[in-house]
Amino acid sequence: MTQPSQPEEKKPIWRRYFILGMPLAGIAAAFIAGIVFWGGFNTAMEATNTMPFCISCHEMEDNVYAEYKGTIHDVNRSGVGAVCSDCHVPKDWTHKMIRKVKASKELWGKMMGTINTREKFEAKRLHLAMNEWERMKKTDSRECRNCHDFESMMPEFQKPRARQQHLNAMEVGQTCIDCHKGIAHSSAREEAEEEYLAKLEAPNPKFKREIPQEYIDSLARIEAKEAAEAEAAAAAAKAEKEAIAAKIAAAVEAAREEERAIAAGTAKEASAAGGADVAPNINWDNVAASNLTLFYPGQVSFEFVQNGKQHGGARPLTKGGDQCSTCHAKELETIGNKLVKGTEESEAMPIPGKRGTIPATIQAAHDGENVYFRLQWDDAGHTPVPFVDGGKMDPENQIKVAMMITGTGIELGEQAGCWATCHADNAYMPAAPSADDIAASGSVAEQIQAKEFVSKYLSESRTDIEIKGRRAPQGGWDKVKSAEEIEQYLKDGTFMDLMRVYADGSATNGYLLERRVQNEGQIAASAAMDAAGTWTVVFTRPLNTGAAGDIALEPGKTYTVGFAIHDDYADARFHHVTLNTSLALDDDSVNINVVGQ
Repeated sequence: MTQPSQPEEKKPIWRRYFILGMPLAGIAAAFIAGIVFWGGFNTAMEATNTMPFCISCHEMEDNVYAEYKGTIHDVNRSGVGAVCSDCHVPKDWTHKMIRKVKASKELWGKMMGTINTREKFEAKRLHLAMNEWERMKKTDSRECRNCHDFESMMPEFQKPRARQQHLNAMEVGQTCIDCHKGIAHSSAREEAEEEYLAKLEAPNPKFKREIPQEYIDSLARIEAKEAAEAEAAAAAAKAEKEAIAAKIAAAVEAAREEERAIAAGTAKEASAAGGADVAPNINWDNVAASNLTLFYPGQVSFEFVQNGKQHGGARPLTKGGDQCSTCHAKELETIGNKLVKGTEESEAMPIPGKRGTIPATIQAAHDGENVYFRLQWDDAGHTPVPFVDGGKMDPENQIKVAMMITGTGIELGEQAGCWATCHADNAYMPAAPSADDIAASGSVAEQIQAKEFVSKYLSESRTDIEIKGRRAPQGGWDKVKSAEEIEQYLKDGTFMDLMRVYADGSATNGYLLERRVQNEGQIAASAAMDAAGTWTVVFTRPLNTGAAGDIALEPGKTYTVGFAIHDDYADARFHHVTLNTSLALDDDSVNINVVGQ
């Protein structure tokens, strides 16, 4: 008799079902193992991103970490600090793994002792820095943008220069690392070659961004606020000055009643102060005044502003086409107060007590034939110069005023204005030649009429100008072009028109090219300080003198001008100057509108 078949014993569910040929149990085991592996792997990866891990070797702890401590990325007002990985390791997994693989060669460096001493580290610093600069440049400063974002920046909370540069960056395609090297560690930028930096920091069109509307709105709000504050401050200062003037006028009137002889002298002084003698047909009350801030420039030369290692704004100036005022117009007081105190690079001969800026007003008018300028500012008393006997560099002139008008064909002329004439080898500048050096130059000294010092000049008048100061001192005073070439520049209008007024009201007309030259152009002036301590300088000349070296002022044209005030018996470079300033006839869109009367 046949035995009935027994039912086949069923396998457990995890052995019965298969997915892609694999039992469910195997898949579950692999899944769990994967989770464990990934968790362990990711934990290990994250552990290598921590600050303790990064500084666990003395190479990092004793060098870059020591420099990082106390910086804005370590401690700040918000309490949000950045650790090593925030800047040096990408956040997304793919790029993070690539970065980790590349960084593994640091283990080889550790074993070989590549930077195990301070001396070795310093020798490698530039190489290490360049690696990071290039990595960040390629990724549009990806790690910076993990925390910082152009779209989230509000100009209302930035300094004027920062807000302008961030605006420029979005428009032309700059990225964070172009400007912000060395913000967490000692900067190695000054050790890099200028050509390398120019290539590295050049704008990348791929990085251009549309200006966010929030940024534009914020910029408009802060500019309106600053304009209102400046207007209020100017009104308050004017009211205070008028109150003082009223008191003085009352006192003078009382004195006139007592002594008529003195009255005539006082009346004459007041007339000179108002400039009535040289501008009899101009009603200054109907001419709007423009505010000028003249700041102390120290030893900052034309070469200095073009040298990227001395001046952070060199690239925007020389490559980007920015004007000096683009970055610095709203920080002149800060700059002047810093330079006047003396710094290693920009002022080796500080004058204790000298003011950093001179607030002034300028009025300009014309009558169709002549142009008239009226400059006013407050005297600040006497501060003796420590390196001059008697404390006065020019005892004969308590003040001097100069105005330059930029000609055509001048390198960076419209951007830098009269700065184009100030060189590192002028008098009292860092590369100024000695009297013996000048005498030894023979025909050069004769051509530029130099004896003890070299006057200002234009780069166009020299065959070569040293900017970097490596192969030779900055400047090019002794590399003068031929007299024929200089004459051609004069004919072509490549010169700086120069007018100067002295404390006694005398004036000279001339120009700057290979040197300072006085020409035959007409000029008349007056200068006086009233009892309230306010200087008034008025000067006039024909709109078109016809003299060589004089620029004709014509309707419809805009001119770049600059002003300088030598106050307190100052001489040579120890003056206060303006940045590039625009001027035109009957055009209220420029800085100085020459109003027709």
